[in-house]
Amino acid sequence: MADEVVLVVDAANVVGSRPDGWWRDRAGAATALLGRLAGLVGVGATGPGGDPVRVLRVEVVLEGQARGASDPGVPGLVVHLARRDGDTEVVARAAAAVPAALVVSADRGLRARLGDAMVAGPGWLLALLDRTGGG
Repeated sequence: MADEVVLVVDAANVVGSRPDGWWRDRAGAATALLGRLAGLVGVGATGPGGDPVRVLRVEVVLEGQARGASDPGVPGLVVHLARRDGDTEVVARAAAAVPAALVVSADRGLRARLGDAMVAGPGWLLALLDRTGGG
């Protein structure tokens, strides 16, 4: 049986993981990511440790200019606009996730602040999106 998780996405880290010109339009790049992430709600996948997981909800943290992204308004996709820095918001969302968080970020400093939360890098998420048809 798959573990149920709340996918908490550090959008800046995921968007920044591919040099595709995202820096020219940060809000546009974040909007595109949100559109792709919407399809992961309810999806079953192999987690970063090899165990099966089912995504109950996707919570995405936007910061800086990416805060201007368009929320697609999809049930189960929650967009959080970081008031201060994105890392603090990601940590708060991971701590509040029930039953468990699966945080997506390659940021080592952020990972160190997450305690026992399950963590995956942007490559894991982008591969999942490619496999599930998320754009």
